[in-house]
Amino acid sequence: MRPAMDQCRIPQHLIDEIPTPCYVVDTTALEENLRILADVQDKAECKILLALKAFAMFSLFELAGKYLAGVSASSLNEARLGFEEFGGQVHIVAPAYKPEEFTQLINYCDYIVFNSFSQWRRFKPFLRKAAKPIEPGLRINPRYSEIKVDIYNPCSKYSRLGITLEQFQSEDLEGITGLHFHTMCEQNVQTLERTLKVVEQQFGHLLEGLRWVNFGGGQHITRPDYDTAKLCRLITEFRRRYDVQVYLEPGEAIALNAGILVASVLDIVHNEMDIAILDTSAAAHMPDVLEMPYRPNLPGAAEPGQKPYTYRLGGLTCLAGDIIGDYSFDKPLKVGSRLTFLDMAHYTMVKNNTFNGVALPSIARYNPEKQQIKIVRQFDYADYKSRLS
Repeated sequence: MRPAMDQCRIPQHLIDEIPTPCYVVDTTALEENLRILADVQDKAECKILLALKAFAMFSLFELAGKYLAGVSASSLNEARLGFEEFGGQVHIVAPAYKPEEFTQLINYCDYIVFNSFSQWRRFKPFLRKAAKPIEPGLRINPRYSEIKVDIYNPCSKYSRLGITLEQFQSEDLEGITGLHFHTMCEQNVQTLERTLKVVEQQFGHLLEGLRWVNFGGGQHITRPDYDTAKLCRLITEFRRRYDVQVYLEPGEAIALNAGILVASVLDIVHNEMDIAILDTSAAAHMPDVLEMPYRPNLPGAAEPGQKPYTYRLGGLTCLAGDIIGDYSFDKPLKVGSRLTFLDMAHYTMVKNNTFNGVALPSIARYNPEKQQIKIVRQFDYADYKSRLS
């Protein structure tokens, strides 16, 4: 469940001046999250990585690099981006690797996690040819997760992600230096505590002689109700029990409540209820709204019927289900009205698409000290065409 965020710290007069649609990241809010994570690093003596699958706005990597140890990638492109733009450690974990790409990966990555023993055996010889030492690891699957939405659950039945305990029976760990598990999504420390018990029961005997364990992501560390003190205790105790370096790789927690998506009303139609068609799209610009699914918060809006004017907010693609949600307002919407969707920094820019040829939203940074929004990237026809042939 995403935390409630019902306020926007960016002044309305600045929002009214920018072209829409536009993602705007509040650099102060982002830095507040980074400081919380850095405090956990210091107190627990762990290392925290930025998971690029959630947030890859590289114009802010210099800021993030002041607080975090590196990045976690899921592909060659992400690994290269982290290597070229971030400057810290580069970790990668993926369901499988392509041989023609692996020869490039070893130039960018410091840690490579394998999803199966067959992948480990296949690529072990490549590591010997690497120009630098690489820490190889295995992704484990404890078959325990408290994620309720199946599409996000890596421990669901028949999951392709991670090695179960049974698969270790005839295998040894020679050459492996660490283990990785990822079983959480938008959850608090109590879930991690229960998960660790299962992981230790199943895989604790394999940790002797290893150097590191990666707890994966999904921890909502920067959420106001997250118990960071308990997290630090769990990490410290685990680290001391097994004499390993502990890594975390949150993505959402880094950009949580740090950005908005500003959109404009293009038209208002009526079909048994009022429907506002926007210049943004759930399907193209905020896919998690449909995948999760969830209803993003809008400042000043309420549940349908709670305020005098209720509208269904729809996107501008031809997809019938391109619906953001139903909201009520104190005043009627009109063509040109600006709407500000909250908590739109993570899993938006990295997942958006150009379905129907719809232009991607611009990307901007908000600097509270200067009271300034700076557009750092705009997209046009060339960006759409370059994806096709």
